Amino acid sequence: MKKWILSVFVMVLAACMLLVGCKKNVGTPEDNAVEKEEADGTEEAEQQDTYTFGYSCIDMDNPYFETLQMSIKTTLDENDFQLITKNPGSDVNLQIEQIQEMIEQEVDAVFLCPVDWEKITPALEALRKADIPVINIDTQVKDTELVNAYIGSDNKKAGYLCGEDLIEQRPDGGKIVILECPSLNSINERITGFEEAIIDAGFEVLARADVGAQKDKAQSEMENILEQYSQIDAVMCGNDQAALGVLQAMKDAGRGGILVYGVDGSPGVKSELLKPGTCMAGTGAQSPINIGKKAVETGIAILEGNDYEKETYVDTFFINKNNVEMYGTDGWQ
Repeated sequence: MKKWILSVFVMVLAACMLLVGCKKNVGTPEDNAVEKEEADGTEEAEQQDTYTFGYSCIDMDNPYFETLQMSIKTTLDENDFQLITKNPGSDVNLQIEQIQEMIEQEVDAVFLCPVDWEKITPALEALRKADIPVINIDTQVKDTELVNAYIGSDNKKAGYLCGEDLIEQRPDGGKIVILECPSLNSINERITGFEEAIIDAGFEVLARADVGAQKDKAQSEMENILEQYSQIDAVMCGNDQAALGVLQAMKDAGRGGILVYGVDGSPGVKSELLKPGTCMAGTGAQSPINIGKKAVETGIAILEGNDYEKETYVDTFFINKNNVEMYGTDGWQ
């Protein structure tokens, strides 16, 4: 009888051990559907929080756009986001091709300053079709309904400040030259602001030329203008690069007594303002650093579905020889 009871006890104990072993196998991560779903969900969330932006501006050989790119990249790096930069070199057709490359690379959004504010439209339409947001920076596109937001300087004010200073320097008026770039709306606004400031102030426009916002073209055009006109009181340039080209042409021709104005507040022009006897009168300064930071803030807000400003205008101010030391010449403001 005792042997029979002992046998039954051994069989029950073996069965219990078998059940315990089976229960351990059921609890393995491979078979646990709930744990797997939670892990997948976390991984997906991490992927959604990683963004890649594209950057396409007029010409990376221009220090302004290089600084703007660095501001954007630095701010994106702080958030562990990526930036793909393309350099169209002032060629709108190349810019359109490079934007198509960004679309194929599946960027999440694009920071764009157009080489030509009208001819860039096909690229904007392609981005819209690919459902890629566009943060338009520095100079506006013609078809503003094709971009999600615009961040730039108060360009009209920058030009206006130059005109105001010219009136102070030449209260009796004079003969002036305007170097512009009709394909860039930012420069159009600067020239408009300048002309509004000097209207009815006794100034005559001797010549105006499209220099494409480029130093070499501005220098070449100014060389021709200096040969044609013996008296020139001032030159208004659409940007600082053009102003530097004008100064070089004047230096080569041995001409002085001409007030030169630009817009940007670049280190190169600020350095010129410190030189004794310089013809550089001043620059309507802007801040590519602040524009870059605001552009990133806006881009992230768009991608994450948060509120953002459709248009943002960063303030501009005038720098001349009297206040240039406040801003320094080693970098941008």
